[in-house]
Amino acid sequence: MNLIELFDHSFTGRRDAIALEFRDRAFTFGEIDARSNRMAQALAACGIETGDRLCVYLANCVEMIDLYLACTKLGAIFVPINILYREREITHIRTDAEPKLFVTASEAVELARAAEGLPAERPNAALDASTPAALVYTSGTTGTSKGAILTHGNFLANALNVLECWQISEADSLLLHLPLFHVHGLGNGLHAWLAAGLRMRMLERFEHQTAAATFLDFRPTLFFGVPTMYVRLLETPPAVAREIGGFMRLFVSGSAPLPAQVLEEFEARFGHRILERYGMTETLMNISNPYSGERRAGTVGLPMPGVDIRLLDDQGRPVADGQTGEIYIRGPNVFAGYWRRQEATRAAFVDGYFRSGDLAVRSADGYYTLQGRRSDLILCGGFNIYPREIEEFLLEQEGVAEAVIVGVPDPVRGEVPVAYVVTRLDPATLEARCREKLASFKVPRAFVLLDKLPRTALGKIQKHLLPKVV
Repeated sequence: MNLIELFDHSFTGRRDAIALEFRDRAFTFGEIDARSNRMAQALAACGIETGDRLCVYLANCVEMIDLYLACTKLGAIFVPINILYREREITHIRTDAEPKLFVTASEAVELARAAEGLPAERPNAALDASTPAALVYTSGTTGTSKGAILTHGNFLANALNVLECWQISEADSLLLHLPLFHVHGLGNGLHAWLAAGLRMRMLERFEHQTAAATFLDFRPTLFFGVPTMYVRLLETPPAVAREIGGFMRLFVSGSAPLPAQVLEEFEARFGHRILERYGMTETLMNISNPYSGERRAGTVGLPMPGVDIRLLDDQGRPVADGQTGEIYIRGPNVFAGYWRRQEATRAAFVDGYFRSGDLAVRSADGYYTLQGRRSDLILCGGFNIYPREIEEFLLEQEGVAEAVIVGVPDPVRGEVPVAYVVTRLDPATLEARCREKLASFKVPRAFVLLDKLPRTALGKIQKHLLPKVV
């Protein structure tokens, strides 16, 4: 099975139903199908064939959807580029992916015009579950980004899991602020929309000043967000938040850890407990808190159907419940490998399991709690320090808006933790509170106060951009 066969549930079965709202325009599923067929014809006229790469550097727009679906129907490989990237990062992806066509806003307009007069006939391409659908580059927060090859089968498995586990159907409506250049917006948002046949309103970006008004106008039942969006939504007046909570069915958070404090405050204000889950560019969704059942604060929940999770120590041995280990993943959601990086691909897999680089603890009843990246683990005088534990404590303090812990070299202890904090509190107060509640070796050796933390478009903290501590 391929993605288009899955989407035909909507393209054919709900052809006349309103599918998409964008910038005061509405499109039916039949129109979305026909538009992408014409776009596929336009791309074919430019020489795009099965296996060719199409780089797309666009903010959310209908043309981006047209291009993605056109590539999917042609068997071409869609390569989305973060709209925040600049020349150096773009050049790396262009050089690595070697696209036959590079599409920016101006090219998208030209292609859309060329597609208008073409027949809405679907291309006849040989597609199956192993056909590459997208080449999505990792965020590159710690080094050169690599292209993850995501197949039709990967996206299919993920879409079906998301629909089943979160009980999404055509009766839902989705408000999508997430960018389509990221797998959160593409693999969850776009695919859930087309697989379920629900109505979606897409925005170019999340704007916290107008977010509440957009909720009230569209009255969705579903929202996929990242922690920074939920922090901003906490600014919503209580009466408005209660009204929004009255028509919403499900809020989902991912792409970065959700502080437990935010989850609790959001539930108190909106009357909904956010469902936190865990995924990666290379694997899409892996673990999720249950829709029906306990959504446990600080955890990402239980493995999704068909996804096999192992927690292993440095020697590759299973760890006991309550002990920290690295997450290894196997399942139909796991990518086909890194683009033209055979050595990196081999190194990423052990006995058929993808080595995530993420650390976690499993509870006795199967819930997973992330402990950060293996590369973030701080080795201080023989002790292991997991940054998230300290970050969570700092975020519990009234007056602390953001916090991140990093390890810096120390001639005696090897490494020591340093805190970067967005707060109105002074460093002495922060240190005193840490000393009262944390083991001495976990107390940050310095507190650096910032106006804001550097983040990617999806809210992940870019630790390499933090100021150096002398």
